[in-house]
Amino acid sequence: MNLFEFAAVDRIICGEGALVQVGTLAASFGSKAFVVVGSNPLRAQRLLDLLQAKSVAIETFPIVGEPSIETVRAGAEVARSTGCGLVIGFGGGSVIDAAKAIAALLTNDGDPLEYLEVVGDGKALAKEAAPCIAIPTTAGTGSEVTKNSVLTVPEHRVKVSLRSNSMLPNVALVDPELTYTLSPEITASSGMDAVVQLIEPLVSIYANPLTDSIARGGLRRAARSLRRVFRNGNDHHARSDMAYASLAGGLALANAKLGAVHGFAGTLGGMFNAPHGAICAVLLPHVMQINVHALQQREPNSRALMRYVGIARLLVGHSDASIRHGIDWVYSLLDEMQIPGLSNYGVAETDFPTIIEKARRSSSMKGNPIILTDEELATILRGAL
Repeated sequence: MNLFEFAAVDRIICGEGALVQVGTLAASFGSKAFVVVGSNPLRAQRLLDLLQAKSVAIETFPIVGEPSIETVRAGAEVARSTGCGLVIGFGGGSVIDAAKAIAALLTNDGDPLEYLEVVGDGKALAKEAAPCIAIPTTAGTGSEVTKNSVLTVPEHRVKVSLRSNSMLPNVALVDPELTYTLSPEITASSGMDAVVQLIEPLVSIYANPLTDSIARGGLRRAARSLRRVFRNGNDHHARSDMAYASLAGGLALANAKLGAVHGFAGTLGGMFNAPHGAICAVLLPHVMQINVHALQQREPNSRALMRYVGIARLLVGHSDASIRHGIDWVYSLLDEMQIPGLSNYGVAETDFPTIIEKARRSSSMKGNPIILTDEELATILRGAL
């Protein structure tokens, strides 16, 4: 067994009705909370009521779309000027990523670009981030238990991470009830993000026994429940499965990294107006096919090949399933959920060289089980169009 490290939040509270604990939790960290919410703050009314019931003062900060460096820079300034000592993220992955970044910038001087990977200076945070509570309202990103925030940098047309162990939230509060009203479209795209974030850590070169166990358990739940909850959003058992699968994916990716799907997704999300989960979904079967083919040709003894067999068996639910069966399972699910191709967002073959060049520099690509050639990467993109 190779040496590995596992970083996790201080507390994970997961289960139906978990939100009722938020007031007491928040009061233990401070008397005024900076609450980052999505484009419809009314969805957070119950949260705000629970905070006020415990005499926690509130400053709300709504964000629209995916967070940029400007968003988190502005948020940190408002949080600082209003005397907030605690940050709460209540929403999807974008909201929680913004909350984590704001918590980090609240205690660290300087511009966000100083700390960003790839396009920034990559400087380490000097101080611990402010206390942070992460409350997901979708089931997919696992951002509530990760140590990075994905931010868009418009001038570079790319999404990159602000990353530090100190950015792990103090509490991840996962309440499946908050996902009951999700639309089929968001259920599909966020759910497929969870599936990808359970598969990629399993074949990552940084996989370890702990992430393997967590990812397999999460993937088993996602495989049996994503289709069910897409068909019937009122299936509360399936909603709970997906909430746990998302949590498991976050824990796995935070400690074993990802792969080519997310290597591409960060680049595509920065260049085109496309939802992250949908990008990941349409890329997944093509990345699986190319990875398997490349491994069979160049590294036939790679453990990742047997892991792809295990993934297929978890997806299909049969002990004799082959890799082909697993890939076909993904294609079938994408067809049923009507996930559009990349061309729907304006991606064309003429963009491939730029996409590939940028994707190669991403941190996620470094976890892929094999280094892919430019032609192999182009084949993935072509298939996903």
